[in-house]
Amino acid sequence: MRSAIATLTVHRGSDLTRGLRELTRVSRGPVVILTFDPPALDDFWLVRYFPEVIAVEQRRYRRWRRSPLFLGPRFSVKKVPITIHCPDGFGEAYYGRPEAFLDPAVRRAQSGFGLTDSAAVARGVRRLGKDLATGEWDRLFGHLRTQPEHVGAVRLVVAD
Repeated sequence: MRSAIATLTVHRGSDLTRGLRELTRVSRGPVVILTFDPPALDDFWLVRYFPEVIAVEQRRYRRWRRSPLFLGPRFSVKKVPITIHCPDGFGEAYYGRPEAFLDPAVRRAQSGFGLTDSAAVARGVRRLGKDLATGEWDRLFGHLRTQPEHVGAVRLVVAD
């Protein structure tokens, strides 16, 4: 295999190091990982409504400050901009479309919501619904509705 890619998946395994070693073992070329930077999730407006979900996600993702040695000496981490109409169902894809989080199907598609206490999720839905109804969300974050792209916690890790 010339290269290997892992897209929003490295947080799912029970042994991250073993999984990354396997990626490098089967690849003769670069290893590319699309993931999230846990501390950057604190900057996403969702933390105001669903802090427990953000905390769950932060525990699940690896911090990519340094390269694990087996990824090789040429290692980079780049911020990835997300477009306003991003069709993927991960949290920051809805940065300018907050109403999406009122939809149970959208929340079910994101594992962080499923791993969070349902009472905490319900509280967040009520708070977000109220702020959308009163215009408070738009007062605080409305500029995101017209922002063509957003740079948040999504990261591209590349090891040659």
